[in-house]
Amino acid sequence: MFCYKRIAPSRSYFGSVETLMTATAALINDDSYRPSEDEEFMNDRQREYFRKKLLKWKDDLIKESRETLSHLQSETENHPDLVDRASSEADRALELRTRDRQRKLITKIDDAVRRIEDGSYGYCEETGEPIGVGRLDARPTATLSLEAQERHERQERVHRDE
Repeated sequence: MFCYKRIAPSRSYFGSVETLMTATAALINDDSYRPSEDEEFMNDRQREYFRKKLLKWKDDLIKESRETLSHLQSETENHPDLVDRASSEADRALELRTRDRQRKLITKIDDAVRRIEDGSYGYCEETGEPIGVGRLDARPTATLSLEAQERHERQERVHRDE
């Protein structure tokens, strides 16, 4: 499941290639790791951190969707009381809207994972500048830097108010 860069077999600071690969795997598997602004932006460790974070988020969303599906299938009661029926329908509609938002989010997560693989993850689509580790940690699917996002939202507001 892990991708390792191909390294020419030789002696290095770590000793053997096997030792280097073991050290790299230990760094990648470290669950206490949090990316920081002090390290090189989008290094292997950061890319792996965000990839794992995105895939875990996607798995959680898919699990919730399955639970909702089984819940909706099991709750096909016919409520004799109109108020109970209306309440049940409102709950169902809310759950379906939530799942639709999550479906769209899963698409964004898949896009982010693709950007990690092609090396463009973490860089603003408009400016090409780094988005920033803090923003990515808070919103791993971000495609715009904070400044570009604020500019985009201002433009939306102006066009909406016209």
